[in-house]
Amino acid sequence: MAEAEAAQLKEEGNRHFQLQDYKAATKSYSQALKLTKDKALLATLYRNRAACGLKMESYAQAASDASRAIDINSADIKALYRRCQALEHLGKLDQAFKDVQRCATLEPRNQNFQETLRRLNTSIQEQLRVQFSTDSRVQTMFEILLNENSEADKREKAANNLIVLGCEEAGAERIFQSNGVALLLQLMNTQRPELLLAAVRTLSGMCSGHRARATSILHAVRIDRICSLMALENEEMSLAVCNLLQAIIDSLSGEDKREHRGKEEALVLDTKKDLKQITSHLLDMLVSKKVSGQGRDQALNLLNKNVPRKDLSIHDNSRTIYVVDNGLRKILKVVGQVPDLPSCLPLTDNTRMLASILINKLYDDLRCDPERDHFRKICEEYITSKFDPQDMDKNVNAIQTVSGILQGPFDLGNQLLGMKGVMEMMVALCGSEREADQLVAVEALIHASTKLSRATFIITNGVTLLKQIYKTTKNEKIKIRTLVGLCKLGSAGGSDYGLRQFAEGSTEKLAKQCRKWLCNTAIDTRTRRWAVEGLAYLTLDADVKDDFVQDIPALQAMFELAKTSDKTILYSVANTLVNCTNSYDVKEVVPELVQLAKFSKQHVPEEHPKDKKDFVDLRVKRLLKAGVISALACMVKADSAILTDQTKELLARVFLALCDNPKDRGTIVAQGGGKALIPLALEGTDVGKVKAAHGLAKIAAVSNPDIAFPGERVYEVVRPLVSLLDTQRDGLQNYEALLGLTNLSGRSDKLRQKIFKEKALPDIENYMFENHDQLRQAATECMCNMVLNKEVQERFLADGNDRLKLVVLLCGEDDHKLQNAAAGALAMLTAAHKKLCLKMTEVTTQWLEILQRLCLHDQLSVQHRGLVIAHNLLSSDAELARKLVESELLEILTVVGKQEPDEKRAAVVQTARECLIKCMDYGFIKPVS
Repeated sequence: MAEAEAAQLKEEGNRHFQLQDYKAATKSYSQALKLTKDKALLATLYRNRAACGLKMESYAQAASDASRAIDINSADIKALYRRCQALEHLGKLDQAFKDVQRCATLEPRNQNFQETLRRLNTSIQEQLRVQFSTDSRVQTMFEILLNENSEADKREKAANNLIVLGCEEAGAERIFQSNGVALLLQLMNTQRPELLLAAVRTLSGMCSGHRARATSILHAVRIDRICSLMALENEEMSLAVCNLLQAIIDSLSGEDKREHRGKEEALVLDTKKDLKQITSHLLDMLVSKKVSGQGRDQALNLLNKNVPRKDLSIHDNSRTIYVVDNGLRKILKVVGQVPDLPSCLPLTDNTRMLASILINKLYDDLRCDPERDHFRKICEEYITSKFDPQDMDKNVNAIQTVSGILQGPFDLGNQLLGMKGVMEMMVALCGSEREADQLVAVEALIHASTKLSRATFIITNGVTLLKQIYKTTKNEKIKIRTLVGLCKLGSAGGSDYGLRQFAEGSTEKLAKQCRKWLCNTAIDTRTRRWAVEGLAYLTLDADVKDDFVQDIPALQAMFELAKTSDKTILYSVANTLVNCTNSYDVKEVVPELVQLAKFSKQHVPEEHPKDKKDFVDLRVKRLLKAGVISALACMVKADSAILTDQTKELLARVFLALCDNPKDRGTIVAQGGGKALIPLALEGTDVGKVKAAHGLAKIAAVSNPDIAFPGERVYEVVRPLVSLLDTQRDGLQNYEALLGLTNLSGRSDKLRQKIFKEKALPDIENYMFENHDQLRQAATECMCNMVLNKEVQERFLADGNDRLKLVVLLCGEDDHKLQNAAAGALAMLTAAHKKLCLKMTEVTTQWLEILQRLCLHDQLSVQHRGLVIAHNLLSSDAELARKLVESELLEILTVVGKQEPDEKRAAVVQTARECLIKCMDYGFIKPVS
């Protein structure tokens, strides 16, 4: 009964629909839906109610009813089209398009469907164009950001999108053209940290690589405002503003290395005035009390990065001269700050070290003695002006300044120590009752005793005083620094076992105390780092370093300190590790000179028994077990200003010592040592780069490059390895670089291409002429892989060179490893080009004899390669094949081909038989029945 009533209601609804009474029709269909369970009827009722919804403009309801009909019958074409119409009115064009696309698939000839499909496609494209047009995106983002009622997550998303857009050239230009700089200034005026940060980061992207835009933004925002933002007590903000200023400086100075065309070049004529203004404001920041410690650090970072020349071959050092004349006194003021005095500027743990590094870089950037004399005079005048018998704070500042300079340019620092009253003032301050004075004096004495002559003066005048302070002071900061002073004086003799400043066992006691301080986590990080400073000196003693590497908690405490934000510790940690691994330079002892020195009663350096190789190897094992690689990898990532070239060199020395044993290289790779070595091989001192490159060569020689240097990093390894192929490098460096390049060139043609582009081929060829057997073998093995590259093959094909002749002659050498490599290269060359097969017969009269020797070789790998060469020659030319058949080679091939092909000889026998088959194909020989 219910089903019949439902059918009746459906018919009633249809009549209402025809009379355009859609409300009544909807009511009839709804009543019918409650009475039936028949799926076909349900689908019809939903579909019909959807049609009513469309007529009454109830599009959401229409879409819902059509969807229910489609759920029952997915091929219901009327329901699909009605849902398409409803979705189109709701603005969901992409969903509507999918429905009409399905309709057109079911009825391809329906013109109505095809027309709707075209219309929707056009509408979608227009919507996307408007939605994704840069103008629209910029407008929308600024509306959200400047509307105080916007939701937090929307505002955050808009800010991030704006930053991304600013980093794209098209987006940056559109923001700029759309009055974006003024809107960004409005964002900055809101004083809301997240909006301020987004504005700064967007401006940074807009300035990158565009000189005109950078100039305009600099003038619009103003350098004083930029610097005031960098001065805030907010690390994230300070860093973001530093990046903005760096982007501006790079664009103005042309460091961005991008091409500029047309208007871009014409818009900005001279940027020197703006660059000078930026430098001037950065120098002013150094001495302003309103600047936070973070801000001061970022100002120093920018000066460190942009003022001294990056390449000393560039003649112009005017930026450095300007800073020396207008800012050296300001930098000296930062260096001379004493944190415990009330007049101290806001500082971080790294500030004074960054200032010392800047002084060092400026001093190194000077070109002549008059410039250096001028620099020294400014320092002397500044220090002298601080000496005041009536004001002890000024005296302390003066000694602190000397102490800071001693951490920068050592030569200048030592000259300043010679000034009247400086050393005496240091010793006098040690006896002061004020703890701040003692603290500064002890630190100054530590830095002053870098040279043995200075240390001797202090041993005579200050050791008793230091011991007295150590015993009487209750201040841990002074106590540990005093201990470090005693450590440094105790190690003034360096690694010379015969030059001991203190009594037997004293250095071990000092080191034990340092290790105790180091492991005490209750002490602040800044104070604990002085324990590492002490160990950096004491580990010159072999007994101390041997005890230290056995103290795993102390080692791991040092590694954890190296990973903290206080990066002033890096040099001390690196020095300690250099001492523990004995990776410092040791002068070669010539026995005759030793005898001469003894005869003339001169001191002869002595080696400690625990500095012999067995002990060093054991120490390396313990360091690796304690996790030294992860600490080194973390240190390499430090800020470029703190990680000086000298520190990089020390780290490179340590890595090289750790890589010495091939068995340890897997551990080093697993802990990220391969990746960490790459930047050390590309930047730093010449010695450091060579050491790091040698370490890379050792790893590349035995490791899977895909694991040791994952991704694109493997291509960065090529240049350091090629740099070792130099006559100025020693034989071991040449040899291991060749092994590394052999391994890399065997991985892919892209790597072979990279090696070729680095112009390594002539160097590899040179080592193939080398008298040293191992070098010649390594170079030939490398060439064996390189000949797979088409450009290398073209070099062999070119007329007027002896490359192929060299390879053929190397096949005739007595060393089977060398023969194997040369035969491999020749086999691949002759397989690649028929011309080289013919050329082989012309380069030397011995070619046939050499080929026959290869085919008779007792080493199966060499014999196989010889037979492959024979097969290549036979396949290349009928006349050449005839010549070979008429020689003794046919007999050799016959003998080898008749052998039983056991597991070891299968490839050899098979290749010989293929040669004989080739001869039969030519008709030169006939098979024996």
